[in-house]
Amino acid sequence: MKVRRTEAQNSAYQFKQRGWWVIGVLALVAIVVIGRAVDLQVLKHGFLAEQGAERFMRNAKIAAHRGAIVDRFGEPLAVSTPVDTVWVNPTELAAAPDQLPKLAKALGRDNDWLTRRVTSNLESQYLVLAKQLQPDEAEGIKSLHIPGVYLQREYRRFYPAGEVTGHLLGFTGAEDQGQEGLELGFEQKLSGEDGIKRVIQDRLGRVVENVDSIRAPRPGEELVTSIDLRIQYLAYRALKSAIAEFQARAGSVIVVDVRTGEILAMVNQPSFNPNDHAQFEVARYRNRAALDILEPGSSIKPFVVAAGLSSGKFKTDSIVDTSPGFIRVGSHVIEDEHNWGPVDIATILAKSSNVGMAHIALSLEKKDIWQTLTNVGFGRVTPSGFPGEAAGLLSNYSKWQPITVATIAHGYGISVTPLQLMQAYATLGSFGIKRPLTFRRQEGPVKGERVLDAQVCRDVVHMLESVITPEGTARRAAIHGYRVSGKTGTAWKMMAGGYSTNKFMAVFGGMVPAGAPRLAAVVVIDEPTGGYHQGGQVAAPVFSTVMGGALRLLSVPPDDLSNVPSATLVQAVTPR
Repeated sequence: MKVRRTEAQNSAYQFKQRGWWVIGVLALVAIVVIGRAVDLQVLKHGFLAEQGAERFMRNAKIAAHRGAIVDRFGEPLAVSTPVDTVWVNPTELAAAPDQLPKLAKALGRDNDWLTRRVTSNLESQYLVLAKQLQPDEAEGIKSLHIPGVYLQREYRRFYPAGEVTGHLLGFTGAEDQGQEGLELGFEQKLSGEDGIKRVIQDRLGRVVENVDSIRAPRPGEELVTSIDLRIQYLAYRALKSAIAEFQARAGSVIVVDVRTGEILAMVNQPSFNPNDHAQFEVARYRNRAALDILEPGSSIKPFVVAAGLSSGKFKTDSIVDTSPGFIRVGSHVIEDEHNWGPVDIATILAKSSNVGMAHIALSLEKKDIWQTLTNVGFGRVTPSGFPGEAAGLLSNYSKWQPITVATIAHGYGISVTPLQLMQAYATLGSFGIKRPLTFRRQEGPVKGERVLDAQVCRDVVHMLESVITPEGTARRAAIHGYRVSGKTGTAWKMMAGGYSTNKFMAVFGGMVPAGAPRLAAVVVIDEPTGGYHQGGQVAAPVFSTVMGGALRLLSVPPDDLSNVPSATLVQAVTPR
């Protein structure tokens, strides 16, 4: 007999059945969840971890340290110092508006400026607010603990000698790349290669973990220059003093070791400080010694004389009649200050006779003069490698007219840079061996190319000693204890429409000691005023000061003991 279940029993049974169904469903869900968890955490863990890292992993730059520039003795001329860039995440910083005034004050900026910068860049995650802050300044900003403010380490170039080496070294730009001077000329050597590391960032761009080093940074190489910082300072002070004394527009001094071609000093006035970006104007940082061209005036005469001696048509005792004090070449008249009459070549150089030089040059083959000037480096850039160096102008002899020959003989119709003129005098001082001018320290002897006969050069160097005598044009170039050989130059400046009659370029080039030259130097003074404008008056004294000091610094023994007190002599020849 079938027993009917009561309504209560049915309800209880149905409840129990639903319970089992619920338990079954929950169990099934649990199994699915556990299975999925196993799949994600065990079977696919590597793939998912990699995908997650891809979304938050970035390659970050590791700044490379730029190579230092030092003088020949290791004294620092340019070094890289650590600086910091302050950057912010605008979204994160905007969430704390009460911190903006504090940050603006720390940056030395107006609060309104900062607010505008942040609110107008909310879509960006990286906004630079300040660059190249000193580490202590940046650390002060970091210590404020303002949300969204971060630091990035970089390097800034510092020049210990300031404006003393400004034109020589140049400077670097915002990306620490050379822009002028040796910084640009040796960019490939000085610049390192930035490293790369892989980092994990959070959603706000903050680095939370350094994962791996992809490439280590390669620092730049050190550049050991030929510069002697002691002589550089000496030349800088002497030139600056002369520019002030004669109220000149500008000036340059270059000093070279004739045995090696090493440039020991190169200075210009007006100068500029490469540590001060406010002074970065072309007119201030242009290196006049390598980039400016000028007509050298009478400083070219020794090389025309060398051409005459090399031709065999003239000897050191040859007499040239300069009477009556002028010479007519076509429709042009070339004249001297006085009628020197019949004189030898040494006197022509000592008195700087334009008439005598015209007679010599016009008696030579044009090609011989051109070849001599070309051999010593005129008309082409020097091998120094200084960026932007000018080539000057020396036209081919086939285009020369008689008046061209006569004017080139006393320094007109030819354009040179002070650096080219320096190379020519260094070649003369090394008795005909042209060695490449260089800004890098040389180790051991430096081979050169013979471009002039040795005896011809010795004769010219000896004759140029007469220029330094009381009867010559450069007695103020004399150095006590040393024989000096050199030549003055005074040239009218070319202006629009012709030559100026009241603006001059004063030049002196020379070598010491004259018997066996160790150093050569060229001094250029642009537009001296105050009643003095001749090379012997304004450029020669700078040569004497610089070279006299350099000879003592290098302990070069005196070669003229006739007018040196015994105490000075002992001091000069005592090794240091």
